[in-house]
Amino acid sequence: MHTIQELQDYINIKLAEQQFTGNPPLLYEPINYTLSQGGKRMRPMLTLLACEMFGGNIENAVYPSIGLEIFHNFTLLHDDIMDKAPIRRGKETVYKKWNINIAILSGDTMFALAYEYMLKTDSHFISRILPVLNQTAIEVCEGQQYDMNFETDGDITIADYIEMIRLKTAVLLGASLKIGAIVGGADDVNANHIYDFGINIGLAFQLKDDLLDVYADVEKFGKITGGDIVTNKKTFLYLKAFDLANETQSERLQHLFNLPETEHNAKVNGVKALYDELNIEQLCKEEMQRYYEKAFTALDKINVSNQQKQELMDFAEQLIGRES
Repeated sequence: MHTIQELQDYINIKLAEQQFTGNPPLLYEPINYTLSQGGKRMRPMLTLLACEMFGGNIENAVYPSIGLEIFHNFTLLHDDIMDKAPIRRGKETVYKKWNINIAILSGDTMFALAYEYMLKTDSHFISRILPVLNQTAIEVCEGQQYDMNFETDGDITIADYIEMIRLKTAVLLGASLKIGAIVGGADDVNANHIYDFGINIGLAFQLKDDLLDVYADVEKFGKITGGDIVTNKKTFLYLKAFDLANETQSERLQHLFNLPETEHNAKVNGVKALYDELNIEQLCKEEMQRYYEKAFTALDKINVSNQQKQELMDFAEQLIGRES
């Protein structure tokens, strides 16, 4: 079995070998720009990890893993346009460096390239893996639409939020594992168990992101905390606070979230103080733990040895224990 780091290194080598060139150059330059920026390569790594876990050869899964990384970056390209985000991984986003029209077309091309790489898989896997990618593509779009709806919808529940992050974040982790498992020789039952593992780890992963945005050590996190508070993002912490707040606390929260972004410090410090009053940090950790345990329940059902599961178990522990 390869280690997580070895699989990430392998993916980076294989991605660097790919040629994303063609005419007109302005269509392909943003694709190379996007895919050369690095990142954790989490999704393709999970594809290879799942393949090997079921006894498969990672070389058979490398093309679908690249396809999933291209697909992931396509979604980021379009998300940055919708979110008006100027920076991604410390660099200008594609629509800022070029323009919106180029970013849309390059993203569309990446979506097609993702399918092209899926089709490079051994032919007898195609009928099982393409429906997984199709379902995931639709669900990721549903999640993004829900996320945009939440910006103006004042009646969002925690259940609504969990469903949104399941669609926007968790399903792609689940799909990456499931596709790798299929290529590795897993039957439908085991492929579905590893998908469930990915969904629940994905939910815990996003909740950890919510938590880190407010409570991370700035030096370890690498950026100023409180961004979700400043932008009034309806995270688990935000929704839980309003659920638990008494009338006075609710009024204070409303006042603070109505402060302009120019009053960054007062807004962040005030909201954090109320979160502390309501024990929101601990409640978020408990919610994370609940999904973490559900993930391991699904992992326990997979019919391979614990030794074969070890790297995936280590990955899950690293994901939840991370500080950035």
